[in-house]
Amino acid sequence: MLSVVSRLGAVFLFALTASATHAATYYVATNGSDGNPGTLSRPWKTIQHAADRVAAGDTISVRAGNYAGANFETSGTASRPITLQAYAGETPVINADNRTTPDGINLEGASYMTVKGFTINGRTRAGIRAVTCNHVTIRDNRTDQNGSWGIFTGFCDDLLIDHNVASHSVRQHGIYVSNSGDRPVIRRNTVWGNSGAGIHMNGDVTQGGDGIISNALVEDNIIYSNGATGGSGINCDGVQNSIIRNNLLYDNHASGISLFQDDGGGPSSGNKILNNTVIVASNGRWALNFQNAARNTTLANNILYNLGSYRGVVDVSPDSLPGLASDYNAVMNRFTTDDGDSILTLAQWRARTGLDAHSFVATPAQLFVDATHNDYRLSPTSPAVDHGASLADVTDDLVGTLRPQGAYYDIGAYEYVRNGAAPQSFDEVQ
Repeated sequence: MLSVVSRLGAVFLFALTASATHAATYYVATNGSDGNPGTLSRPWKTIQHAADRVAAGDTISVRAGNYAGANFETSGTASRPITLQAYAGETPVINADNRTTPDGINLEGASYMTVKGFTINGRTRAGIRAVTCNHVTIRDNRTDQNGSWGIFTGFCDDLLIDHNVASHSVRQHGIYVSNSGDRPVIRRNTVWGNSGAGIHMNGDVTQGGDGIISNALVEDNIIYSNGATGGSGINCDGVQNSIIRNNLLYDNHASGISLFQDDGGGPSSGNKILNNTVIVASNGRWALNFQNAARNTTLANNILYNLGSYRGVVDVSPDSLPGLASDYNAVMNRFTTDDGDSILTLAQWRARTGLDAHSFVATPAQLFVDATHNDYRLSPTSPAVDHGASLADVTDDLVGTLRPQGAYYDIGAYEYVRNGAAPQSFDEVQ
């Protein structure tokens, strides 16, 4: 028989366990009141009220309507994350900054948290900001015309930015992953019309840490019409040992993909650029731009083209040539090792570097279904079909089609499907 003390201890342990595993769902609606209990029938009125009360394991579900943003400082755990989400089938809009920072939704040290399903327009600085955190997921949001960035993160490890639309950032970038945050995944986003870079990753050693972003994965993104004031479609400053694959970049007005060191704590080295389609605008620079000892880079199965009359497909500084491996790319006859002061044909590039033995020259008209209307799927007669290398790091294409569909891998972001047209965007295969 248990003693009274033992019984009390057992009751206390049960209560503690029940409390530790409890997870609540709270609701926010424009017709609610912060004096309510936050239930579906009696919701709260502001997201900030929910942010001030949320605990690990809780979900905040926000109904349609316009809201001020919110500042979150509470973390979830690996087994009990916090979720801030749109109510099923509805789209809440953040149209005012939160009370603490000049952003829409701000996660300040709030780890193990998901933000999904919001439209966030016209905020003073960022639509969504997440700093000094880890294991944050930002998914299915639309950000437009925000002052500096659609999505900004800093010192955030194990980050997932998935299936967002980030457009028309006024001063800077669509998606900006900054500071020494390792293992970010930036996947299936549409990033367009931003003043600066589409996706910018910058280790920025001046802010502390080692200044290196390592083991990033950037895949399956559609990135276009960015960089009117400078900034590549995908910008990498102090990014190392990362993979950039299956991305479609077109009509960007600076370079396509750049590896360099400016603020980063070291050169952007040891990276793999695989199965991307990069078509640079006529006023743009280079499809691929490697500077400042961006060594040990691997290029394979990319389609690279520049619609301008001067710059071309690859600009590699002499100190970035060591360890460069490049082959099985569809290109044009414009390479350089001196920022375009001299231009090399593919044959001259091969002779100088010993690279790209299986690469070939091709035009958009030869490669794509309809490049004039930005349909960059491979045509049935495309020379990119069945002419790629088999890559262990690439098993499918931008829309999830398995590779290979034929005898060999195709080159570019899309794998050609013989028994019917491949979907044009990842939304069509979800």
